[in-house]
Parts: sequence; structure tokens; C-alpha cells
Amino acid sequence: MAKEVGRIYVLVRHNYLSELAHYLPFSYFRNVEKYSKRNLVDLKNKPDNVDVHVLSTLYFIPDGRNWGLGDKLFEKFRDHIKKEKIEFDLIHAHFTWPSGYVGVKLAKEFSVPVITTAHGYDVYDLPFRGEKWFELVKSALESSDHIITVSKRNFEILTQKLHIPEKKISLIPNGFNSELFRPVSQKEAREKLGIPFDRKVLLNVANLVPVKGQRFLIEAMKEIVKSRKDVLLLIVGGGPLIKDLKEQIVRAKLENYVKLVGPKPHDEIPLWMNAADLFVLSSLSEGNPTVMFEALGVGLPFVGTRVGGVPEIIISEDYGLLCEPANPKDLAEKILIALEKEWDREKIRKYAEQFTWENIAKKTLEVYRGVLK
Repeated sequence: MAKEVGRIYVLVRHNYLSELAHYLPFSYFRNVEKYSKRNLVDLKNKPDNVDVHVLSTLYFIPDGRNWGLGDKLFEKFRDHIKKEKIEFDLIHAHFTWPSGYVGVKLAKEFSVPVITTAHGYDVYDLPFRGEKWFELVKSALESSDHIITVSKRNFEILTQKLHIPEKKISLIPNGFNSELFRPVSQKEAREKLGIPFDRKVLLNVANLVPVKGQRFLIEAMKEIVKSRKDVLLLIVGGGPLIKDLKEQIVRAKLENYVKLVGPKPHDEIPLWMNAADLFVLSSLSEGNPTVMFEALGVGLPFVGTRVGGVPEIIISEDYGLLCEPANPKDLAEKILIALEKEWDREKIRKYAEQFTWENIAKKTLEVYRGVLK
């Protein structure tokens, strides 16, 4: 199968398609932020048929002052490819900026096709950073040989706002690693993490940034504790809002009900999910959040905001409940209902099987084959 598909050059910021390594050889070229801890790349589980090339680059959002950095990034990648004599038959770029922009230029330079995946924030609500951004994104997508997107909402934006032909787009959702995210005993998970057994545990896993909406979740907890005192919200993640959120928790006198536990290694997240009674996503905007699939994969019921591709996955109240974004009252109401509901966690887990990386990888391989023909 690997020979049939060819050598794939993946230009990404995050390890999104690592499961493809089980099916074909490809080069994984990680664009990491030079001045953050995220420039440390964990290679301990790297499959033998994957080459990883790490370039330290300063990731940026264009704001009118730094458009030329996209070309500089292209030059850096191009020079590295030539120096290392990297051979490939196809480029797969993740996110339209800067990877899609750079991927298109690299594809032209090396005479290979390019696929761009539009994940979410890089396409919805265009032109949210002005006409220059809109034209840049549109050009990168129009110049791509094929586009993958992760939700119907994104598909509609691509076809209706950017006028990309439907036949040029494949809708493939995100997924999860079923070997890592699998059910274990809640008792065992709580013992390992030191979580009390007499509490109903709500779990939120996300960066502490405004778009993830934790301030609305904490506001919702004020309402929840009026109805029941046995709840405990655990927020896993780090970010610039940590000080503000800590102050909000103190002002609301929720210190016994809300804990900011900080960032945790990815391979530890399944333990937190298995220790919880509900997973709560309070985001104001999303594409197709991987963490949602991971929670479903361990059989954890989901309560979240009706944003992006979330309603396309939570299609039944057998799997979770949805509320309006930035609405603490609605969120509190749905959490309280979910805490009283008898959930069939095995049914949730079985539903999630269709979203394993193995199944998502197979769909992606079909796109690769179609482009390489």
C-alpha cells in the first residue's frame, strides 16, 4: 500500500495524522514556535517509517506588519528540503496560514501536488482579519489540488463564501487514538489522580484562552452549586488567562468547586477523562475539536456549546447535550440535566469507534490516491 500511495510530505504545526504512519512512509515537518516550550518534540513513539524534520520558527498571525514572513518561512523550508535531499510525491499542509500558503509555494517549487486541510478558525467568519487575509486564504485554497475540511460548517463556508467547487473538497472529521483513549475503571483513575470519590466530576481540557470560554463555565458553576454541592470542576490546561480565572474563582467563592490543575501530558489526559462523570466544552468557537472525540472514545458523556462541527458529532442525547455559547445559564442547565441522566457509556464508546485515527487515516489515504492519479 505504501508503494501505491507514494511519499508524503506533511507540513503541519501539530501531529494530526500520525496514525498514517501505519500505512505509508511520509516526512513529518513540524513548524514549531521558537520562543515557546512547544518547540520540544516528543519522538519516543515515532514509527520507523516516519521521518521527522523539526524547524524552529516563530509562528505568527498576520496583522498587516508581517505578511512577508510567509515568504521567509517558505524559503527556510525550501532550503532545508534541498539540503537534506528530502524526496516526496505529495505535500499535505494543515491550516491555510501559514502552512497552506507555504505548501502551495513548495508544491510549485518541487512540481508536486498539494492538499490543504482547513481545520476551522482559518476559514470560518472570513474575512475576520480583513480583505488581505481573505485573499491570502482564498488564493492558498484555490491553488491547492485538493482540500480537506473537518466539518459541514467549514464545507459550507468554503463553497459559499470562497466559491471553492464541491468536487475539490473532502469532508473528513478529526479523530482520536483508540489505543490511548480507552475506558478504564473510574475508581482506578481517581485513585491515581487523588480525586475524591464522593464528588461528581466535570472535566474541561483546553488552553486557557478567551475562545475556550472557561470564564462562562466558571460562571455556570455559580448556578450549579446552588442546586448541588457534590460537584467538582477540574480544568486541565495552561495559558495566559490563568491569573484572571483564578481571581474569578476566588471572587465567586468557588475554591472548593473549581480547580485549575494546569497543563498535563497528552498521554495522561485519558486518566483524567476516565476519572470524570462529564466532559464539558465551553468554547465560543471550534472547528471539530479532537478532545471531543477523545472524551467519547473513553465513553465519557459530553456537554458542550453548539459551535463549529460539534453538533455534527453530538447528534443524539445518547451521547451528550448541547447549549448556546457564552450562555452560563444554558450551560449550567445542561450540566445539571446531564448529572441526573443515566448514561450508557458503552454505547457512547461504540459510537466513537467510527472516529478512530485508523478509520480517519483510511479516508485520507483515498484522497491521496485520488490526487496522485
